[in-house]
Amino acid sequence: MGCKFAWVYSVILSGLSPRLWVPVVKIPALLTLARSSFFHAMFFSRKNLDAWCQRGILLLTLAMLVFGPLAFGAVDEWAFLVVQGIATGIFLLWSVRLWLNPKPKLLWPPLAWVVVAFAVYAVVRYFTADIEYVARAEVIQVLLFALVFFVIVNNLHGQDEAQTISFTLITLATLISCYAVAQLATHSTRVWNVYSDYPGRAGGTYISPNDLAGLLGMLLPLALAYLLAGRVGIVTRILLIYAVAAMLAGLGATFSRAGWVAAVMGVLFVLGLLLCHRNHRLRALVLLMVLLAGGGLFVSKYLAKTAGFQQRVAGTGYSQGVLDFDTRFALWRAGEEMWLDNFWFGVGPAHFDYRFPKYRPVIIQLRPNRTHNDYINLLADWGTVGGIIVFAGMGVFIVALWKTWPHVRRPEVDFGHGQSNRFAFFLGATGGLFALTLHSAADFNLHIPANALVGVALLGLLAGNLRFATAQYWLRAGMPTRLAFSGVLVATAVAFMADEWRRGHETSWLARAEQQEAFSPEKAALLQKAFACEPENFQTAYDIGECFRVQSFDGGDNFDTLAQQAMDWYALDIKLNHYEGYGYLRTGMCLDWIGQSAAAEKYYDEAGPLDPNGYFMVANIGWHFVQIGDYATARQYFIRSMNLSNASVFAQNYLNICETKLVQKASGQASLPFDY
Repeated sequence: MGCKFAWVYSVILSGLSPRLWVPVVKIPALLTLARSSFFHAMFFSRKNLDAWCQRGILLLTLAMLVFGPLAFGAVDEWAFLVVQGIATGIFLLWSVRLWLNPKPKLLWPPLAWVVVAFAVYAVVRYFTADIEYVARAEVIQVLLFALVFFVIVNNLHGQDEAQTISFTLITLATLISCYAVAQLATHSTRVWNVYSDYPGRAGGTYISPNDLAGLLGMLLPLALAYLLAGRVGIVTRILLIYAVAAMLAGLGATFSRAGWVAAVMGVLFVLGLLLCHRNHRLRALVLLMVLLAGGGLFVSKYLAKTAGFQQRVAGTGYSQGVLDFDTRFALWRAGEEMWLDNFWFGVGPAHFDYRFPKYRPVIIQLRPNRTHNDYINLLADWGTVGGIIVFAGMGVFIVALWKTWPHVRRPEVDFGHGQSNRFAFFLGATGGLFALTLHSAADFNLHIPANALVGVALLGLLAGNLRFATAQYWLRAGMPTRLAFSGVLVATAVAFMADEWRRGHETSWLARAEQQEAFSPEKAALLQKAFACEPENFQTAYDIGECFRVQSFDGGDNFDTLAQQAMDWYALDIKLNHYEGYGYLRTGMCLDWIGQSAAAEKYYDEAGPLDPNGYFMVANIGWHFVQIGDYATARQYFIRSMNLSNASVFAQNYLNICETKLVQKASGQASLPFDY
């Protein structure tokens, strides 16, 4: 073809000097060379850009995994919004990578189908949820965790990336453990600049020590596995010894009984498998003896003398915020009843805490937030359908581990050390997830975003190890697949950014409102700005109503107008969340206050059954009967409120008033107004 072009050019330019013919003949060759050089440069630029995108994904993933534990576990709204923003950047980078590679492949282990099934179910369940605001926040977390799983499986499945993530997490856990030990040694009740209500215990950078125990339970087996079976240098091995010692001390400082048990089982899982391996048996046995002897000495000489040990383990003294076994069992029974009443689909995403008052046991008067058992919480929120998906996923994952084990386990040889970072990671991550699985039966680590993200990272890296066993899970990503995946990633990123914009502004206004005087007009104004950003947040509507109600109860010429404004906001609260009884209760109180007690009756009738065993609800219904002069009935409510919680000062004061009024009535004395 090049000769034909040269002949045509030579004919056309035949009038030119013969000295020009040679360059003319070379024009097609030069064009071919230029074209090939252009595509060669394009290929390498795309390849370089793809490599930079992968590095960006790794760095952002590390930033997300590190930031979460340092920011109180990312349980606060602002902290999770930061995590959500980082995840958005990760999703966008992966969508770019899908188009940079001319022949992209997807690693699709069997567990991926389970993750997709639960994510789809979560989205469907969101559209049928009763309380939109909390359901949306919960589904966003589910989608974030699901997509992070796929990102790690398909972008960070290499041995170098696994080692980088592992050592970053081990370093992080070591530093947090040192901080926890310092807290315990100095009797500090501060986490960064925030007060922690766990005297005698240490939580490191977490408010709750149980959450730190959950993190250390996952990472301690990982550090042990690298120490005993990893192919690392002597300096790294020494640092790992320090890391294991620090994490053990930090775990002890939490005084989390369930965390201790789970971590010990994770460590024994790692050591037990290494004891069955000839090349690692001696080291594992020596370390086991050292841990037993050192742990016993540390507990007897140091921990046993602390207030936390005496309160949490020895059973002496009083520890504020302790959740004893009876309380846990009562919570679990409430969650079970909730699930059985909503068997197939549960009460809704993150709805447990808002449906709990109706199922409240007498011995629990505070808001529990969760059931302190992730499995019961799963069934209560997501129902049997959600439970089947998750438990099936656990089975699929165990089968995948069984298939992968022969391909990552080092052979036993007479001459050799048998050390391997691949084997160490597989063993340690499996032990860490085993500890998390056990701890979740007595706590709610999977609802602590930072701990859940660490678990997802270990899960994704382990699922990616299945490629060592077989190549059948590599899928060619053709045009339809790339369009579908990039579409999901971009759509999720856009949805996350829109949610960030709304909730970010809402969080900012709520933070400003917190700085104002309680129930003041200034606070009400700032809360209304927050509600304008998120008009589905029933709690903000209730808080605004409380501001106007308290201002009305303070008296003044416009008390009736303020009471009406309060009732308007309570009506919004009831519309957005009709399962919580306090919107009905406060509406009835406002009607009592403006002299419409007859109209208030129906609101008290609605409020009572929504929290029948709540001491505060019972006491305030008693207040209503005081307003209408029925002191005998009011007295019964106040007595019951005090039986539910003897710390109810409100009930005690009004009980005294009622008894005085009843004595006056029985003696025939003239009765003064109750607020005289």
